[in-house]
Amino acid sequence: MDKIRFSDGFIRLPAAAAVAFLVGMSTTHAAEPAQEQANTPPAEIKMQFHAPEAEAKDDDPLESINRVTSEFNSIFRGLILDPLISGYKAVTPDGMQEAIANAASNLAEPVTAVSSFLQGDTDNAGNATKRFLVNSTIGVGGLGDPATDMGLQSRPEDLGQAFGAGGMAPGPHIVLPILGPSNLRDATGDILTSIANPLPLVGKAAQGTVNYSENQDAIKAATANSLDPYTTEKALYEQHRQWEVSNGAVSAPADGPTLADESPSLATKPTQ
Repeated sequence: MDKIRFSDGFIRLPAAAAVAFLVGMSTTHAAEPAQEQANTPPAEIKMQFHAPEAEAKDDDPLESINRVTSEFNSIFRGLILDPLISGYKAVTPDGMQEAIANAASNLAEPVTAVSSFLQGDTDNAGNATKRFLVNSTIGVGGLGDPATDMGLQSRPEDLGQAFGAGGMAPGPHIVLPILGPSNLRDATGDILTSIANPLPLVGKAAQGTVNYSENQDAIKAATANSLDPYTTEKALYEQHRQWEVSNGAVSAPADGPTLADESPSLATKPTQ
């Protein structure tokens, strides 16, 4: 099984995308540091099985509400999402799973293009534009990924990352019902994206579904051995987003769970 990307299991989409999330069995974010790391988001979770407790209470003013929502999400995943994902994997051929993953990834390319441009990263903006055009045409609506075969590697970006690169602070941590961990900055970026065009968010939701389907056990293990699953989940999410915003220039603290600067291919492929 590919190594896990924590944020794949806990996507961040505005409420407007919730219907698409449920219908598409959807459960996202990734960005890469430099060209040699293109197509490889941070992956392996190295758990030390103790959640950092140094964060001030002021950093999480919505903690009481977030904890309730996080517990609800955990129950939802166990009772509804996990059985749906298991059924999907059981009845869907590997080739179709790969095609769905490719199409989902392709829908997010326009967001990558715009977000990269806002950061002044014209190279990645152009790369995302080319990927979208190639995969939408030669790849038959994104079902195939000939762009990667042509050397156009995927390096996703989003508005939350663009805002962060511009100096905007994450803001309060937020746990969205069903959709999982987020923060004010990232949720704002997703909302603006959905207003402009909901399709990329539908793609992110669908992509998150396939990623989650391949990493169910690892995602559960990430918090199962923690004394405080909520704090651990929050720390992993915020560290992962900090890594993405900085394009890998910032490493996670040594006294808590970390996201290794090593990862699998971004393309979601069926488990071999």
